[in-house]
Amino acid sequence: MKVKHPIPKAKELDNTLSLLGEGFDFLPGRRKELGSDIFETRLMGKKVLCMAGEEAAELFYNNDYFKRSGAAPLPLEQTLFGRGAVHGRDGEDHHQQKRMFLSMMTPERLEDAKRMMIQELDAKAEQWQHMDEIVLLDEIEEIFTRSMIHWAGLPMKESEVKQRTWELVTMVDSFGLTEGRYLEGMKARNAHEDWLKKIIKQIRKGEYNPPAYTAAYIVAHHRTPNGKLLDLETAAVDLNNAYRPMIATAYFIVFGVIAMHENPATRKKLQADENNYSHNFAQEVRRYYPFAPVMAAIAKKDFNWNGVQFKKDMRVILDLYGTNHHPDSWDNADEFVPERFSTWDGSPFSFIPQGGGDHHTGHRCAGEWMTVMYMQSIFKYFAENLAYSVPEQDLSYDMSRMPTMPKSRLILKNVQKLKNRPDNVFYHEQKNTTVQSGCPFH
Repeated sequence: MKVKHPIPKAKELDNTLSLLGEGFDFLPGRRKELGSDIFETRLMGKKVLCMAGEEAAELFYNNDYFKRSGAAPLPLEQTLFGRGAVHGRDGEDHHQQKRMFLSMMTPERLEDAKRMMIQELDAKAEQWQHMDEIVLLDEIEEIFTRSMIHWAGLPMKESEVKQRTWELVTMVDSFGLTEGRYLEGMKARNAHEDWLKKIIKQIRKGEYNPPAYTAAYIVAHHRTPNGKLLDLETAAVDLNNAYRPMIATAYFIVFGVIAMHENPATRKKLQADENNYSHNFAQEVRRYYPFAPVMAAIAKKDFNWNGVQFKKDMRVILDLYGTNHHPDSWDNADEFVPERFSTWDGSPFSFIPQGGGDHHTGHRCAGEWMTVMYMQSIFKYFAENLAYSVPEQDLSYDMSRMPTMPKSRLILKNVQKLKNRPDNVFYHEQKNTTVQSGCPFH
């Protein structure tokens, strides 16, 4: 990694507006401009160190040096993570809550989640055949809402689906912290957690009895180190966080279908799935496309690292997107190459779309396994089971928006299921051109 001494400073007095205005490009752009993977700036009036790269990530996720409590901006904590969420906890408190979340992610429960999701996707695909066109992002968000709330063991009426989908999607969309999205995110979180509190009360009173392996049961009955049940507010936040993050995976799904569209050869590779190609494809989608831009932490003590002096209580920002594209770790980092993951060394610090370090003790997302399973399954489903056309549309995405998605949200037309039709072909349509390739149903 490139580290200049003394550590360069961004030229602006305060970069808060620059970060919000430039989004994913802010940190990579300043690093390039300053010629250093570490630089100093001010965000919201406070001095921060910004850094990127595998070595920087390994330091950032070292719990001996950094804590997460109080690091995330308050508005983000209120709308996206929730007050008191596991993301902002440290030490044994964090470890205990992390163990609670990992207990929900057993192999059997991951398979349950995949099965429920594919059932919802297949039911939607039946409906799509009778529609002129669909907006894929909207459809996937509803599929994920239905499947994840079912997986969590929560009772949801059909009449509630639109409302619950809006709440979950709006919480995820609050990441950008614009005033309008913040207010909508607060409204959505309050509504969703009011719903969860009622259910948690019913579980504790024995009025509603979800299976003991579900997130609803586990969170409702979880106890703190002093033996007390979680307070209702914290329990609602934790139960929300057991499934809400999966809604953000809808962006990855849409980006992955676009990758199949723009790289037609990947479709046949997904069908054949040699050397676990579907897994490599899903991982490359997570690496290549923008998802979460940064994470924040606070130094627990004074220390020196690679000639850089860190002061106690100094806030540090890690560039997630930039690390996933760092040339020290990734050859031709700005090209979409799923095959790179067939020889990847598995470093928990060079590939950090959902946090880094160890799943059990670090701040790496407990739901990452589920994310990859969902992605693999959906991409294979699309490659094997669906024919559709992609009309001309604006598939670009704004790197200044956090989170970002294709401007058209990906419109598909003429969707057909391919089951029992061995002579099917896949039609790939853009700018009045059509490419055909065999697509047998397996």
